[in-house]
Amino acid sequence: MTSVRHGPPPAMAPAESRTPPATGGGSRGHGWALVGICVLAGLLYAWDIGSSDYGNAYYTSAAKSMTHSLTNFLFGAFDPYGLVSTDKPPMSMWPQAISVAIFGFHSWSVLLPQVVEGVLAVFLLHRTVRLWAGENVALMAALIFALTPVSVAIYRDNNTDSLLVLLLVAAAYALTRSVQADGRSRSRWLYLCAFLVGCGFITKWMQAWIVVPGLALAYWVGSRGTARRRVADLLKAGAVLAVSSFWWPVLHDVWPGDKPFVAASSDGSALQVIFGYNGFGKIFDFGQRYRGSGINVPLDLVGMGGGNPDVARMFAPEVGGQISWLLPLSLLVLVVVGASEYRRLWFELPGDPGQRSGWVLWGSWLVVTGLVFSFVQGIWHPYYTTMLAPGIAAIVAAGVPVLWRRYRDSTGYGWVLLPLAVAITAAWASVLIARDGSWHGSARWVVLGTAVVAVAGLLAGRMSAQRRRTVGRPAFALALASVLFAPAVWSVGTAVEHGTNGGFPSAGPPNEAFNALLRGELPPKLKSGAGLRTPPGMQPPPGMQLPPGMQPPPGMQPPPGMQPPAGLPLPALTGPAAAPIRGGTGGAELSAENRRTLEYAVRNSGDAAIDLAVEGGGLAASSFIIGSDATVVGMGGYLGADEAPTVAELQRWVEQGTLRFVLSAAPGGPRLGGMAGMGGEVQRKRVAWIEQNCQVVDPAAYGGTPVEPDRQLPIPGFGDATLYRCG
Repeated sequence: MTSVRHGPPPAMAPAESRTPPATGGGSRGHGWALVGICVLAGLLYAWDIGSSDYGNAYYTSAAKSMTHSLTNFLFGAFDPYGLVSTDKPPMSMWPQAISVAIFGFHSWSVLLPQVVEGVLAVFLLHRTVRLWAGENVALMAALIFALTPVSVAIYRDNNTDSLLVLLLVAAAYALTRSVQADGRSRSRWLYLCAFLVGCGFITKWMQAWIVVPGLALAYWVGSRGTARRRVADLLKAGAVLAVSSFWWPVLHDVWPGDKPFVAASSDGSALQVIFGYNGFGKIFDFGQRYRGSGINVPLDLVGMGGGNPDVARMFAPEVGGQISWLLPLSLLVLVVVGASEYRRLWFELPGDPGQRSGWVLWGSWLVVTGLVFSFVQGIWHPYYTTMLAPGIAAIVAAGVPVLWRRYRDSTGYGWVLLPLAVAITAAWASVLIARDGSWHGSARWVVLGTAVVAVAGLLAGRMSAQRRRTVGRPAFALALASVLFAPAVWSVGTAVEHGTNGGFPSAGPPNEAFNALLRGELPPKLKSGAGLRTPPGMQPPPGMQLPPGMQPPPGMQPPPGMQPPAGLPLPALTGPAAAPIRGGTGGAELSAENRRTLEYAVRNSGDAAIDLAVEGGGLAASSFIIGSDATVVGMGGYLGADEAPTVAELQRWVEQGTLRFVLSAAPGGPRLGGMAGMGGEVQRKRVAWIEQNCQVVDPAAYGGTPVEPDRQLPIPGFGDATLYRCG
């Protein structure tokens, strides 16, 4: 049988092989350009953070509480007493706690570490892409990353994603160094990559592992070692990954002394969370409403739930403006490069393993992460998409030169790809801006106008080689400006106008509906007689029911397919009975009445170790911890659904004089609106014990407002808050 070797077509060469490898340093001008991009990123992330809120009040409370003891610090305690941890591992909160210990407790001292992490991520992405694709591409990648709207929102906040992205970009840098190194250095860099991903695991659990398959494949295709050596290296790196990922969960679970109960677990252990609520449960949608917690009910109704799990999720109204500005362009680049690589293999042409490794690294980062985020069934929020930003930035930055060379050199129809990419990107930016034209809507016309001129110039430039230089090059520069203009406007607007939405950071127009929820108010647009409606493009699963024992907000007209409990009346939204009092839960501001309540409890607690226990978990207790130096605990973990404390432990506290005052729901029953509406069966048992064994304190004693038994409570908040004296 005769072997046939396919000959390449005329002028055929893979596009990615023509990207020059980066083996030398950049010029002084390149260095100053990088400094300028890092300064730009720092300004966007740090602008006026001293006058902003405390970011995610839940994690801010933990950062403050972690400074009270070494155990609190090591295990990420949410409250000063060390009753319960947050629902995430503590690595992202360690820098915040250290900053608070050094500078004191201020909003800027909590948010400053994330600013530093953001600038470092921009710098490290530049160094990583520079090793792979050269200085100019690296500068473009750093600029795109710095101007990604959701990244600006994240680095102005204190969620876990800021450190996670930095660690994963650092892992990509180590992987790239490993591919280019020889001998033992190659293995050491690979092990460092695995260690950094493990640190990401101790930052946000299994989300850090999404990039692992791509990192392993990139090492396999890029390393110059033998197959046996590569297998051995990857197995050893897997061992490093396992140890660096699981040392903290194991340490927590075997710790012999007192330690915080891990929030969102069923038994207080870290390993249970990994394989439940914040691990596999995120992917396969089990344990996401643990013990009946209904947090997704109000969040979905104010546009913060993340949309439906499907292939279009990254472009959905809730998500698109955060990350998808350059997503169509990046996907087009991957198709072009993938087709070139396929042709290279078909015609058996030589290729550069290092270049191929870089495309595999960033392409898999983007595609795998995007697919996981698109189809994940559990709780998912739009700000998670900041993890896509490095992949999009690297792919677009490296892909633009590929498209330019095809435009400049192609003798076929490949030149059309560049003007097509500009037109598609500008059209999609126009769609995103038009979704809320009241917020910098004029940017739409700037993008469309510059794109039309750029595309016209690119088309004219193809008429002759001379015109490609005199017309094509300026048109190409204008095309780049058109592509980056809209995300730049959204990024600057997010920084200047503080559109972060607290615990759920988002870029673009501030979500007034969610902000009203934090204040304990119904959003104005939802007070109509038509009732509540889901955001555009979002529908709940058919037959979806509210968790057992919970009531929907008064007047709520369930969206199609959503069924309330049988026989439950749906009262009107408007009128004095529906008006909020005492504020909502989840914010950082301690209301005047809650402050008077806390001061009364502190004055009358004597030598009790806990000044006040607040029902409703971290969402309810955060403002008390942030707004005072009292020892306050949030009962029930994050939402009130955890057995921390158990009824038996609560009884023991009272008998031993550890606790004398509890702020809980007024007698009556479970409510979605109120202090005990989201914690399910566990919370109801705790609330019932408090009602039976503690006495209601007369509100006149501390200047409180009596609770009206039949008062309608539109959303979760302190509307039915009642102070109890126990023991």
